[in-house]
Amino acid sequence: MEIRDDSKRTFDEAIGLSTYSTSKAGVLSYVSIFENLWLQTELYQQIKESSTRLQLANEQLAIANEQLKVHDKMQQEFINVAAHELRTPIQPILSLTELLRSKIMDSNQRELLDVIIRNAKRLQRLSDNILDVTRIESGKLKLSKERFDLNEKIHNIIRDVKTQISVANDVQITLSPSDKSEMSIFVEADKVRIFQVISNLLRNAIKFTDKEGTISISLKKREGTEGENKKEGEVIVSIRDSGAGIPSEIRHRLFSKFASKSDSGTGLGLFISKSIVEAHGGKIWVENNANGRGTTFYFTLLLANS
Repeated sequence: MEIRDDSKRTFDEAIGLSTYSTSKAGVLSYVSIFENLWLQTELYQQIKESSTRLQLANEQLAIANEQLKVHDKMQQEFINVAAHELRTPIQPILSLTELLRSKIMDSNQRELLDVIIRNAKRLQRLSDNILDVTRIESGKLKLSKERFDLNEKIHNIIRDVKTQISVANDVQITLSPSDKSEMSIFVEADKVRIFQVISNLLRNAIKFTDKEGTISISLKKREGTEGENKKEGEVIVSIRDSGAGIPSEIRHRLFSKFASKSDSGTGLGLFISKSIVEAHGGKIWVENNANGRGTTFYFTLLLANS
């Protein structure tokens, strides 16, 4: 028995209600009850302490996430500003160099100026790619869609790429269908962005194709399905080259940023192309050719309504 209130004058008042028992089983049952109550109290205290620690950890995680967001925002702003600042002097360098080239007749000097122009254009594409990546990752990639003939557009792209890349003169590029008027394929898309996708894929094919190699571009319509699982029609664009193929170690991450085995590329072009195609509701993929020479890139676009 334990005195619970020593201010009382009588013993029974001081100890309060008590139970006296000579039964061992009865006493042990009381002991068990009180031990369970004590364990529950300890368990409650541990839960309370764990809850406090978890709350503190969540608060620290929230602070870390906020700091990470601030860091990412600062990083994107820095890249954006750097790309814009890089872009600003490129255009006058290109314009003035091309003007100077047009006035020089010496072939050796013109070749030197060609080197400047070619590298200035590479620098221009790099700054454009960096800006595109920041737009994609911040969800600010905007599309200005219009209805146009994709077949005619690809003919124009082939002509432009051939004039811009000197090695293209040594590589045969064919388009199926070969006649612009043979098959009109109308899509509703951002004409500038689709030009960017096809140019990226075509430049890659030219870069990894031998001078005696070939590149073939084909367009194939796939009509939509009717009924309950209705699906819109689409066009499949394929660009096939006879180059070295894609190494197996980078194939699974080919459309990620900086996935490149080339010393002359950044690995941003395919990442940007994938983002543009998917923003149009299409998909893009690549396969090594069955004959073991070269690769074929495919992408799809939805056909425009008639």
